Amino acid sequence: MLKVSHISKSYDKLKAVDDLSFEVDKGEIFGLLGVNGAGKTTTFRMIIGLLSPDKGEITLDNKKIDYSLTDNIGFLTEEKSLLTKMSVIEQVLFYGKLKNMDKNTIIKRLDYYLEKLDIKDYKYKKIKELSKGNQQKIQFISAIINNPKLLILDEPFTGLDPFNVNILMNLLREMAKSGTIIIFASHRMEHVEAFCDKLIILVKGKSILQGSLKEIKDGYLKKVIHVIGDINIKDIKSIKGVENITNNNDEYIINVSSNSVASNIFNIIKKSKNITKFAIEDPTLNDIFIEKVGELNE
Repeated sequence: MLKVSHISKSYDKLKAVDDLSFEVDKGEIFGLLGVNGAGKTTTFRMIIGLLSPDKGEITLDNKKIDYSLTDNIGFLTEEKSLLTKMSVIEQVLFYGKLKNMDKNTIIKRLDYYLEKLDIKDYKYKKIKELSKGNQQKIQFISAIINNPKLLILDEPFTGLDPFNVNILMNLLREMAKSGTIIIFASHRMEHVEAFCDKLIILVKGKSILQGSLKEIKDGYLKKVIHVIGDINIKDIKSIKGVENITNNNDEYIINVSSNSVASNIFNIIKKSKNITKFAIEDPTLNDIFIEKVGELNE
């Protein structure tokens, strides 16, 4: 288990992380979300031991993270960290040796991941000769070559098309099933929603929301109703709790404050003719993120 307990970190007068706590169990995929400057990168650097918290403690399997544990950690940074004049095999050998791995194990794992990521023909190519997407794949392989107990991913899908995002997600799910703790940061909420078991949202270094995706959505009362057919917009707008109505290609999208409002809308709409769709949906994680972050920035 990774346990982050009441950590804080300041740079002069700027408090980058403020009394942050969370836990990630073995085999869980955990989302760390926030706008730019929310404290994600500082948190990552404290977790892997590059920075020391001013207060609080971080442990992995009940041990303080230091150089004795770093061989069991993988970190994919948002910034490119590849040595572009090296070949793929040279690059991965370099990272593997930094983790005290033997050459044969590194090459065996490299061949496996090149096959999984459909880039086996690039083993001896220079990094600079690869596309941005394939460079991202090599950076990903470099981060996981040591089969880490703890894997930290900062915007791992940058430059990848949806097909390759899916390949990486499936590979990461396999790693989680084998017990790897995965912490994942992304601005793409649909990736987090499809991928993470639990998540936390940071604003100015503080947690404003955390839990499982289901817990977060269950605690967020607002709903979205999709209707196709002839409806009386004026009557619906008069219902207390209706926040917004938009029309998208003959489909009405109605934002309401709670399920009870949705019931009132249904009682009106069921009297109409030619209704071909009435569906109540939870808001997306993106909707929740924008509202929660927006409330604190008003």
